[in-house]
This record gives sequence, structure tokens and C-alpha cells, in this order.
Amino acid sequence: MRFRLRRQEVLGEVAYEAVIHEAALRIRAADSKVARSQLLHVLEQSERPQVTVRVVPFDVDGFAGISAPLVYASGPVPQLDTVLVDTEHGGAYLDAEAQLNRYRAMFRTIEKVALGVVESRDFIHHLLQRM
Repeated sequence: MRFRLRRQEVLGEVAYEAVIHEAALRIRAADSKVARSQLLHVLEQSERPQVTVRVVPFDVDGFAGISAPLVYASGPVPQLDTVLVDTEHGGAYLDAEAQLNRYRAMFRTIEKVALGVVESRDFIHHLLQRM
């Protein structure tokens, strides 16, 4: 619990951009009450001024082949960027320049096909209504 509270404090201090695929929003790790609560939490966080949430719906083109969950942590010094990729063996941290360039390009592709901020909130609202 202490870790989660500290994480929320940190998120209150830095800009945070999340790009979430529709599949991640629809998959249920628990019952519908918990799933609804999770989506509401995403919406609440998206209202914070330093948080941006964008959704990539199933029906967009230009997204094929990009399927691994990943976290791209960046900052003012690009050489310190780090990528965390989920693999079948656990998380893998990548920080080599060639790897970072690949994931930067991938993330730019994802950003191009993702819905805008307002459209993403509307999309999540729509999912909630259908629950």
C-alpha cells in the first residue's frame, strides 16, 4: 500500500503519457465491478493536468506487429531513456541506443494512430456504458 501511495505522489510531480490499446481496456482480470472501477480510475487520472491518456482502438491501421506491452521512460536527456518490455520470462530493460531508436520509432507510430485525448476519454466512457 505504501508503494502505491508513493507512486501516486510521484505521478503528481511529473508528466505522464499513457497510450493504451483497446484490448488492455477490455480484458478482465476480475469481475465487472473491478473492471468498471479500473476504467473509472483511468478516466480520473486522465483529468489530471500532467497526465495524458490516449487509446488505440482495434480498428485503426498502422498498428500491426506492435503487440508487446512496454513502458518507455524518457526525460530531458534522451541517452538516459529506458524501455521496459514484458516477455514470457519477465521484464527486460533496454537502454542501448539502437534499441532506444527502435522503440522511439515504434512509439511515434503508435502516437500517430492513437485517438486524441478527448476522443480517448469518450471511448473509455463508451466502454463503461456498455458494461
